[in-house]
Amino acid sequence: MNFEPLRSFRQEVHRLLTKAKDATFELMDAVMTTRHASSLAEFSLSPMFRRQYPSTYEAIEDSRPQRNQSMKLFISRIPSQKYIALAIDHTPWPRPDAKTLKDRTYEHQGKTKNGIAIGQGYSTIAWLPEGESGWALPLRHERITSWESPIAKAAWQLKQVLKHCEQKVVVFLDREYGNAKWVLAIAECKVDCIMRIRSNACLYGIPPVYSGHGRPYKYGEKFKLADSGTWTEPESCLELTDTVCGRVRVKMWTRLYLYGAAQNQVNLILVERIDPTKSGKILPPLWLVWTGERTMPLEEIWDQYLRRFGIEHWYRFAKQRLHWTMPSLKTPEQCERWSDLMPIMTWQLWLARDLVTQYHLPWQSATVKLSPGRVAQSMLALLIEIGTPASAPKSRGKSSGRAKGFKCTFRTRYPVARKTYSRPKKPKEKKIVVVI
Repeated sequence: MNFEPLRSFRQEVHRLLTKAKDATFELMDAVMTTRHASSLAEFSLSPMFRRQYPSTYEAIEDSRPQRNQSMKLFISRIPSQKYIALAIDHTPWPRPDAKTLKDRTYEHQGKTKNGIAIGQGYSTIAWLPEGESGWALPLRHERITSWESPIAKAAWQLKQVLKHCEQKVVVFLDREYGNAKWVLAIAECKVDCIMRIRSNACLYGIPPVYSGHGRPYKYGEKFKLADSGTWTEPESCLELTDTVCGRVRVKMWTRLYLYGAAQNQVNLILVERIDPTKSGKILPPLWLVWTGERTMPLEEIWDQYLRRFGIEHWYRFAKQRLHWTMPSLKTPEQCERWSDLMPIMTWQLWLARDLVTQYHLPWQSATVKLSPGRVAQSMLALLIEIGTPASAPKSRGKSSGRAKGFKCTFRTRYPVARKTYSRPKKPKEKKIVVVI
């Protein structure tokens, strides 16, 4: 087996970690090989971590992962393809009880009582390998500050990736990005974007020719997705047969506009599953908005869009297996440094997927495609075999401790930041009373 791609990747990562790189690198190895942990100090019990438990916290405090250099390293590992499929999404890191954590915001979180979580939001742009539905490899995974919006952060991340990507790019996004704000944010980018749109949204056709009187029309007739009476004849209509979904009908309308983006044309795609499910249920249609240079044919769009769910799998894997949201760190900077390690560990697991096939439990098959969890399960034996670029720890003696007379103070408590937008108030018109 060829260990050189993984070994060279680990050596390059070790170089990019700069400060406290030995302790940080061993901490990553401990995380990848530890399935259950309830605190950051428990990673010091791993045989891959040769230091004492205080070094786990010192690594997060002192390390400075280089995000831009790491992103370039990740992009260099993407093979040459017809086009690169990327997915963008954001997820919360709930910290409802961390009142001393600065810059907490209200984040959307499903499966909660009111759908809201207090904590920090993180935006992720990830590469989706073709034929690997369970994998999503992050290129950037960054915190959304209280003065940023998820759309603005995602657009900035996409522009950073496009600066160093020479191949054609197709981006898949969820419903939150299917609006005019996203279309305007990436208007200058040479990229295809396919995003889901609300089933009750309203688009507009081409505005009529200017009549010469009054203000010209910005939009044409309404195209209401929930009202088929407003639909025009589609430009393309295909009926395909899929091995899983059965018969699928795909329609596309062109030269439409979203409200607020009157200068940017979009294509609207309707995907309908004709055959019912095994229980006899008819699934609702899927509405997609397509902008850009139309890199792929229409018959591939609906099937390729399903690859977007790989980033949802990665969020679950990062939170449950890589213990992303487990530690209770005290500053936003520490949270960002810890979060910067998640993409690095994921890429190591990806490069090791073909090297751990021989390390499996007796009842597990070695012929199936390995998921990130299966690879992480077998990483301990592989890491012992290939070694580590981190240097062995050196004893520094006992710490002098706190100075005599030092008094602990209470940490500052911060309110939860609210992302609100208030419309400017219209000036009140003065009423003129005429007395006759």
